[in-house]
Amino acid sequence: MEKVGVLLVSYGSREAAIADSLCRSENYEVNIFDADKQKNPFIVERAADYEIGLDVQKICKFAKKHEDEIDFGIVGPEGQIIGGIRDIIEKETRIPMICPTKEYAIEGSKVSQRHLLEKYCPDANPRFKVFDTKNYSGKDELRKGVYSWLDELGNQVAVKPDAPATGKGVGVWGDHFSTREELFDHFLSICDYGPVIIEEKIEGEEFSLQFFSDGKHLVPTEAVRDYKRAFDGDRGVNTGGMGSYKALGRILPFMDQEDWEAGLEIGKKIFEELRVDGGNELRGVPLYMAYICAADGVKVLEINSRPGDPEIQNLLPILEDDFVDVCLNILDGNLTRLNFAKKASVVTYAVPMTYGGYRKRFSGEERVDLSNAYGLSRKYGDAVRIYPGSMEIRGKETYALGSRTVCTVGIADDVGAARNISLEGVVAIDGPLWNRWDIGSKEHIAKSVEHMNSLRG
Repeated sequence: MEKVGVLLVSYGSREAAIADSLCRSENYEVNIFDADKQKNPFIVERAADYEIGLDVQKICKFAKKHEDEIDFGIVGPEGQIIGGIRDIIEKETRIPMICPTKEYAIEGSKVSQRHLLEKYCPDANPRFKVFDTKNYSGKDELRKGVYSWLDELGNQVAVKPDAPATGKGVGVWGDHFSTREELFDHFLSICDYGPVIIEEKIEGEEFSLQFFSDGKHLVPTEAVRDYKRAFDGDRGVNTGGMGSYKALGRILPFMDQEDWEAGLEIGKKIFEELRVDGGNELRGVPLYMAYICAADGVKVLEINSRPGDPEIQNLLPILEDDFVDVCLNILDGNLTRLNFAKKASVVTYAVPMTYGGYRKRFSGEERVDLSNAYGLSRKYGDAVRIYPGSMEIRGKETYALGSRTVCTVGIADDVGAARNISLEGVVAIDGPLWNRWDIGSKEHIAKSVEHMNSLRG
């Protein structure tokens, strides 16, 4: 078998899924060189070498060390893409990187996204206004400006920081605050980090599409539903994502075919406006689009320039193409399609006791044992996947860190069966973790369908 070396820039479960897809190749013997935030037990076990620390220069030094062994690199976390990791590594080494260049790291600014949509896809753009404290003489004038905009939108707004916060930092009227004073307090808590957007709150049901690209062609994946809120029933703070589900086809139960086509058209339009003829700056997953189906059509909530977490975990395990070949086609400019098995998938995250405000404090041991969860493969084969995220190896044991600890993926012929496998994986984990129980539940899906039916009259 042909040997292929891959530099994998990692952060959590998303990159464990990428490593899994690479190592499952039937055509290539893959050697992974992992640059990681921590000693992820899944990735380190499969790595030829690893480096801990996500400083871009440190990663570049690690890449130089193995330059003769690495054929290409893949980047998962947004921070390094925004920091220009592709530009730096491709300048200082011969290693081609699969991610957009710094100039096209579109998720670096939500303000820029809104202006881009305002110009090219205005119908998909909620009404918005940008507030920058530098433009106001003081707190009273700022409050007056904010309240005036709230008058125009009848208080039905979402408040978002310009810089990416993986769902955190976003506040929504009726969910996170119910008075203008509470909203303004939230506004002040995030405005020190830069401009803040206050935009129209859109009522509807959310879905996401991830687009792969070789820089010339744009290839969509199937639709996935992410669960941002911490607790069952979509309550609690926003998180990086507590889980997600994908139905059998390319759309979700609450979607119409027209919703899919609208999302596809918006992605294509943005891609064509960004793309440079003959260039490959948008190589990788340049568009991971978060949409919402509304009464008057599909709107864009945000645009990202990397694979989704957890949404990519729904898709990579059911990818029928050899993922190494997919990567090589991206680099060669020959990626024209992706083939997915006709399967449903459900991802459930197990997270630390203090995550999302579940507990204010936890002083117990944080050791986590995944052996029983891994053992489910004897029962389910490839229909179950266990992907550690914010975990690290210490000696012979593995421990939970501060963010999402591990996700379990269930794959089946329908969402309900996939959910059962995913939850069985969660229950098999030994450790001080908690999770949502309604990811992909029949009740939650039925509620989404009913909601969209009522909005569409």
